[in-house]
Amino acid sequence: MDSGMDAACRYTKIGVAFEREGRVPRKIKIGVITVLGPQYHPTRRLSEAAALRDCSLICIHPYKVWPGLLNGRPVLLERGRARDFQVVLPRQGAEIRDSCLPLLQHLELMGLKVINSLEAILKARNKFSTLQSLSAAGLPVAATFFVNSSSGFDEAIERLGGRAVAKPVSSRQGRGIRLVDAGKTIDPQLMAELDAGRGIVLQEYLSPRGRRDFRALVLGNKVIAAMELVAPKGDFRANFSLGGKPQPVDLRQKQVEKAVAAARALGLEIAGVDLVLTGQGRLVIGEVNYSPGFRGLEMVSGRDVAGAIIDYVMNSLDDNFKEQG
Repeated sequence: MDSGMDAACRYTKIGVAFEREGRVPRKIKIGVITVLGPQYHPTRRLSEAAALRDCSLICIHPYKVWPGLLNGRPVLLERGRARDFQVVLPRQGAEIRDSCLPLLQHLELMGLKVINSLEAILKARNKFSTLQSLSAAGLPVAATFFVNSSSGFDEAIERLGGRAVAKPVSSRQGRGIRLVDAGKTIDPQLMAELDAGRGIVLQEYLSPRGRRDFRALVLGNKVIAAMELVAPKGDFRANFSLGGKPQPVDLRQKQVEKAVAAARALGLEIAGVDLVLTGQGRLVIGEVNYSPGFRGLEMVSGRDVAGAIIDYVMNSLDDNFKEQG
């Protein structure tokens, strides 16, 4: 943990509450669902931004807090006393497991504001469900098939031109994404996804030649920061976590509108939207992340993304919540 944060944090049995010693208690307490802890970059930045706005940020470990019903009322079973946060940010990412989903619904049943909602997360955590929602909203997406058995693998690739990009339905930071060709033996990791019944997304290959890749961070109905990502030499994937080089960019109005529309189509209030402009000038929406990282965005845009998120969370609460202390 950064030295500047050491004195500002204290451990609790349910997570980590970021409290400044000698300061007036925060009026708004924000829960962040994460398994990665307070030192993980987005959580640390959010905690810093919350502290500057006189708020508390509490890390909630989804495997150490359990939902329950007692006397007909929703409660949380915790190792220690309950934390009285008013709003929750789920930040487990696309790999959130099914066993964690009841916690999100439970927090909503308890009357807490959850950003993003369970309904939106259920759409966004599955890449093909995401594309279905985008397509239904009339937004441009790459040609894609979902296959759940090896018998459909080659046929789908052939329909996509003989070469395709294979993706797990739920993954983060570009993990598990690879190029596949028709007639070739299925990669063991992809076969494992099929054998486990999760299925695979097969998508048309968009050549990196002349291609431009953008990431836009949408907050409410606005794009608050954007960057262009340049894929490493010899790689077709433009992903910050895989070595993609972030560069500042000013998105065109049409690109901004598509990013905002993509978040809206999924019901997301906070979203990282990947836009691809092909060498032929065709714009498609690649993926939408409900729990986007923003290290690269802050680095190249100069925007205080963490602060903007905390401001949005605070403004989203009803006045009666803000008055509770």
